Amino acid sequence: MWNIKTTHRFDDWYHSLGDADRENVLAAILVLKEKGPMLSRPHADSVYGSEHSNMKELRVQSKGRPIRAFFAFDPSRTGIILCAGEKSGKDKRFYDEMIPVADREFTAHLEELKGGN
Repeated sequence: MWNIKTTHRFDDWYHSLGDADRENVLAAILVLKEKGPMLSRPHADSVYGSEHSNMKELRVQSKGRPIRAFFAFDPSRTGIILCAGEKSGKDKRFYDEMIPVADREFTAHLEELKGGN
């Protein structure tokens, strides 16, 4: 099993979901915990345009709607789920908005690791 952590941003989003969405996202996280960085399509995919070459998205279908959660594995091989949202009907705009958020969250996490916090 892989160690998976979440950011406060992701936690706030997750707790705002309804029961069915939370269950579907949790199921995807459990698959990520089992497979780690080797998780591939259809459960995960690489993200293009990120500052971090190892940025990926967890691909979740919930009630017919696509949900994407951005994650990366840090140098200690811990998976960090950074942020998430519903992608429906806004493909390019969704990524234009979410990738910078995921990048900032992961950069902040890496800085914390360097500082020993």
